[in-house]
Amino acid sequence: MSDETKRETVIISMLEQVSKALGLRFGFLLWDGHEIAPSLGDATLRVAISDPGAIASLVRRPNIDTFIRLHTEGRIDWRDGTLFDLAALRPRVKLRALVKEIGSWRLLKVALRLALMPGDPSLARGHGDAKSLRKGDAQTNKKNIAHHYDVSNDFYKLFLDPQMVYTCAYFAPDFHDDLAKAQYDKLDMICRKLRMKAGGRHLDIGCGWGALICHAAKYYGVEAVGVTLSEEQARLATQKVAAMGLSDCVSIRLIDYHDLEEGSFDTISSIGMFEAVGIDHHPKYFRTVHRLLKPGGLYLHHAIARPAKGSDKDFRKMRAEYRALVRYIFPGGELDHIGMSLANLERARFEIHDVEGWRMHYARTTRLWHDRLIARRAEAEAEIGAEKTRMWILYLAGCSLAFERGAVGIFQTLASRKNHGILPIPASRADLYH
Repeated sequence: MSDETKRETVIISMLEQVSKALGLRFGFLLWDGHEIAPSLGDATLRVAISDPGAIASLVRRPNIDTFIRLHTEGRIDWRDGTLFDLAALRPRVKLRALVKEIGSWRLLKVALRLALMPGDPSLARGHGDAKSLRKGDAQTNKKNIAHHYDVSNDFYKLFLDPQMVYTCAYFAPDFHDDLAKAQYDKLDMICRKLRMKAGGRHLDIGCGWGALICHAAKYYGVEAVGVTLSEEQARLATQKVAAMGLSDCVSIRLIDYHDLEEGSFDTISSIGMFEAVGIDHHPKYFRTVHRLLKPGGLYLHHAIARPAKGSDKDFRKMRAEYRALVRYIFPGGELDHIGMSLANLERARFEIHDVEGWRMHYARTTRLWHDRLIARRAEAEAEIGAEKTRMWILYLAGCSLAFERGAVGIFQTLASRKNHGILPIPASRADLYH
């Protein structure tokens, strides 16, 4: 028996022991066709491992970064199920119990056998968590945005709603499956929260493909300006505005929001853009919004946030999952906590009126995006390649699970530029939830 065959035999034996010790409810499908059935239950889900080097890589570097790169290369995948199924079937046994069950010496011997086995992922490590990508200047911001949003308009069309809204939808009165309705309801809710009126001027910071500004102009009669740093988004949004006959009241600017000189907007929205600003630049961001908004004008701040920690120093330490998201998907991105947002708004002389949590709405949105992308996977692979498609499917599933479990949240905060105590909103919010 060759050394390679011996190592493969050791790996198979180890997986069988681990499955038994953890009472795994999913099985494995190995590179040679060997199948390891679940130790408990009859679930059809199988973790597919394409080569023994993938196991060796995880043994050498047992972290989420290694797993992501192996999965993106297609060397670790799952069959007859999704990441949601894998998460539901995950074992509850702690690592200490596993070591005790199998034996530390036996595990060490296996690790030593695998230590020199080749097969580390060849996919280039992401660099989205580099400090240089959080400088906050226009050039860096444009580069970061292009990494995520200039993938391909046709790719995003595969899983977004017809209006191409790439932010959290609003499901009412319950968590239904109609993504187009949920996104329409979200756009309308934003306009109603901002008390938009015909003839008013609205600014959308990070306008995406123009869904909100078109909705606001068409149904509320406002003059709307949208700014974005994505050339792909600006191109398609401009085409959309023209096709809807809104060119006389809607304009798209390919510009950094800091560079906007015109002020006096009655309302401003920031929907899913704030995450790209970076914590060090939040004070400047809110000062800019304050400058662009009329006294008494309303600002809707819609952003993802993480739960606060014991101190802001501890809060800014990235957990592995968070770092992976920034490294591969959102370069330069950084999340605050809702308390930090509120404090910064008040420091910038805003008055807070309402804060509404939409965490489960985003869990539902990202799940629907994931399922729609899975359904059109072949088209996605033809458009952006198999590796990127696997990365995006993993990203959308991971986000949905994170929102579902409360690892992250999302809030809509309504604030106004202070205006000598005069309130720009009615006494009741009953009209918002009719």
